[in-house]
Amino acid sequence: MSKKRGFTSAILHSDRNLNPEFGALHQPIHTSVTWGYENVSGLLDVFQNKARGYAYSRQGNPTVTALEYKITQMEQGIATVAFSTGMAAITSVMLALVKAGDHIIASKYLFGNTRNILHTFSDMGIEISYVDATAIGNVTTAYKENTRIVFVETIANPGTQIADLERIGTFCREKSVLYIVDNTMSSPYLFRPAIVGAGLVINSLTKYIGGHGDALGGSVTDTGLFCWSEYSNITEVMRQQIKPELLGITQIRKKGLRDGGGTLSPEAAHSISVGSETIALRLDRICDNAMHVAEFLQKLPGVKKVNYPGLTDHAQHKLASALFKGYGGLMSFVLDDKIDILGFLDRLNLIIKSSNLGDNRTLAIPVAQTIFYELGVERRAEMGIDESLIRLSVGIEDCQDLLDDLQQAMQLKL
Repeated sequence: MSKKRGFTSAILHSDRNLNPEFGALHQPIHTSVTWGYENVSGLLDVFQNKARGYAYSRQGNPTVTALEYKITQMEQGIATVAFSTGMAAITSVMLALVKAGDHIIASKYLFGNTRNILHTFSDMGIEISYVDATAIGNVTTAYKENTRIVFVETIANPGTQIADLERIGTFCREKSVLYIVDNTMSSPYLFRPAIVGAGLVINSLTKYIGGHGDALGGSVTDTGLFCWSEYSNITEVMRQQIKPELLGITQIRKKGLRDGGGTLSPEAAHSISVGSETIALRLDRICDNAMHVAEFLQKLPGVKKVNYPGLTDHAQHKLASALFKGYGGLMSFVLDDKIDILGFLDRLNLIIKSSNLGDNRTLAIPVAQTIFYELGVERRAEMGIDESLIRLSVGIEDCQDLLDDLQQAMQLKL
């Protein structure tokens, strides 16, 4: 029996396990939309889930399959479905697994677009309870007999709150509730939600996994920990055709990806797959940079507050230290009321004013005026989002250059 390989070795040589043509080290980019069969019985077997294969690229493509295999290895799950974006992944999970009359418990600190799509589902008869998921008591209090899903993120964007991940997992297992964890801000290199009992793991592949800001993508991974045969929303047709452990991920592929149409292109899949090979190297550097930047900001005149799990005064610092390999590259900080937030950002020379996260380059954005603008003042206040809050996604630059840029942008005269 071969020795289990380390994280980077496994994903670096992942494509070769699928025997790509002519000994290629990477799975080639397959641009074909459809596939032909010598015998129609082969095509029928693929359509009826009796054999693995490809019929139409909206729901499967060899290049995308190679990336899905790689993500499954990263999360140490049993199967993955890839999508065109992280939001497409989240939307497809809900389309596939919930129906009118169901109840979802969600962290009140969810990313704005995720919260928006849940609002849309609430308009369709799905009940949503938003709770402070940093404390298990809030989740247990919100539980109802029709609760189907608990949905949290590892590290909230932009406030960096960390859900009570392990205790929520225990509670979901006791109640046979599907536990979904969005792992985007941690990535499978820093944390695997399977260790806290998550049934499904979502990643925005656009962020740390792809890493280079050149391709959109998202994924859903089944960890193999949830008992799908007990889940009431699995269709009868699916139960008759699919192995019990694959019921959930197959229904997501069929009802979410195939019917919803959020297909990842083979070109984007290839770019993300190649980018993912250096995730460990990038995140080690990013985490180191971020720690230095956070400590620097804490001491910088004109900064009132810094939110970063690596700081000892962060409310969930001990939890982050116990669970995560590193504290990630996401942080946010609040400027003094006397400082013009837009002027400060405009004076940044190296740090880019941009809305993305998990890039190799350090990116900054004013939160209230952009990504959380549509929520309004009241809801932003409820989520703890100050009007002078800046989100910073730290990259791999030389750290001193980042500190110098922040220093000169302050130009403080109070």
